Amino acid sequence: MINMIYELKLNRETVFILLTLKKAGFEAYLVGGALRDLILGKNPFEFDYDFATNATPDQILALFPDSFYENQFGTVSIPASKLWQQLVVTLSYLEAVKTLTQPSNQEIGSKIIDLARAQKIHSSLINQIDTPDNQEQSPSPKLPNFEITTYRSDEVYTAGSRKPQSLQWGKTIEEDLKRRDFTINAMALTFNLEKLKFLAQKFSQNNHLLIDVKMSEIKFVSYPGAIDDLFQKLIRSVGEPRERFAEDALRMLRAVRLAVQLEMTVDQDTLDGIVQSAKLIREVSFERIRDEVLKMLISKHPKRAIELLDETGLLEHILPELLKTKGVRQGGHHTTDVWTHSLDALAACPSKDPIVRLATLLHDIAKPLTYKVINGQPSFYNHEVLGARVARDIGRRLRLSKHQLDRLFILTRYHMFHYQEHNTDSAVRRLMRKVGLNNLDDILDLREGDRLGSGARKTSWRLEEMKQRMIEQLNQPLTTHDLAIDGNDLMKEFNLKPGPILGQILNDLLEKVLENPELNQKTTLLTLSKKIIDNQP
Repeated sequence: MINMIYELKLNRETVFILLTLKKAGFEAYLVGGALRDLILGKNPFEFDYDFATNATPDQILALFPDSFYENQFGTVSIPASKLWQQLVVTLSYLEAVKTLTQPSNQEIGSKIIDLARAQKIHSSLINQIDTPDNQEQSPSPKLPNFEITTYRSDEVYTAGSRKPQSLQWGKTIEEDLKRRDFTINAMALTFNLEKLKFLAQKFSQNNHLLIDVKMSEIKFVSYPGAIDDLFQKLIRSVGEPRERFAEDALRMLRAVRLAVQLEMTVDQDTLDGIVQSAKLIREVSFERIRDEVLKMLISKHPKRAIELLDETGLLEHILPELLKTKGVRQGGHHTTDVWTHSLDALAACPSKDPIVRLATLLHDIAKPLTYKVINGQPSFYNHEVLGARVARDIGRRLRLSKHQLDRLFILTRYHMFHYQEHNTDSAVRRLMRKVGLNNLDDILDLREGDRLGSGARKTSWRLEEMKQRMIEQLNQPLTTHDLAIDGNDLMKEFNLKPGPILGQILNDLLEKVLENPELNQKTTLLTLSKKIIDNQP
């Protein structure tokens, strides 16, 4: 055994929860993914905090007035505080552990459409400019609810269900750890009561502390091999994999997600268990599946996530449409089939937005449906039109919100936008209107991934020229809200009543203004409106 010293970053609320439970005479541990990520040196504001205790839900509720219990899994939730403070605690104890990976500062990339370069911009984008005059104080980091769960032991599950049919409270933390999903999550840490009192006192005086903790002040418990698995970067099931996946089939997706998030490898026995249990994922709600898939897409290795889903047989139950792209030959500048290109484009997409990455993955999803050979070359006429519908259907299956569905549809529908230097300013404005100002950066991120995924360069002189021309048009009218008149003006001037005709007139006017912005004058627009009304059938 080697005496190792490393740092855990704890917030004030963690100390408060442990102290409250221990002062009441109960056991209390920080457990699971939160402890795992803290040991790995990750940002403490990027994950959930979970605790385990021998206190029953009713006893926990009595100790935390703002808590609530949903009567499902023995878990009591406590709303996170708005005021966060961070405590750096140095723990020194005997464990055969390796040097910890320290978190790196994330680079913040600049927007593709650099709003700061525009002399005038559209009113809807003003708040997006990152200038000293427009910067606001960043809000305090916010975490999900803290969750405290009573020790559990024997549980009976319906196949593939997260909900156990019956629960039995456990007596020890060791018993509780045996029922967790993966060894790297089967760890628990606590401090003795005196140390917690000391930390709480220090928190009342300081925002940040560096404290040496002796071995006698902590208790660290883990499933056999958990620490070794953590530092060997191995995702291994607690016990028999198929039993764990039968209890909750979502664990199979969690294994894939953790592997790409933490840059780890799935243990072979665990991987085999996923392959053998893959069909159980059908019994999991798509809301839960969606959350895991979106987390995979924003990881550092989204391409590997899709490959793992394919290798394990999970993909055919989640995104079967994507499997149809395998072996679909492409022509022109493409050197790979649609499947490989889609995954390469996903890997190259610079956006960290999960919907943009999903759109990048699905941007050619309809190519198998539109495949034809013309003069010996593959053709995919209108694949972007059909692909937008297919992508929207997939989004609905994943239970995306309406706003997310709209973005997914727009990004796939218009990813084939074409630009030539002879394009008129009105053509540029029309494209900007179709895509939407808030989606301009997103569709350019998709285009970058598409290009790099095809083996092309990141950008081209045409694309750079188009970006500059978009910036030049940001101060022009682009929506009906930018018109010099509105529905009230039309009703007052022409004695019209509220109804669809108002929107029709305004849309017709916008088409004219997009062609010639100089027409956007109240008198001129009212004159044009009269002509439109007179020509109504």
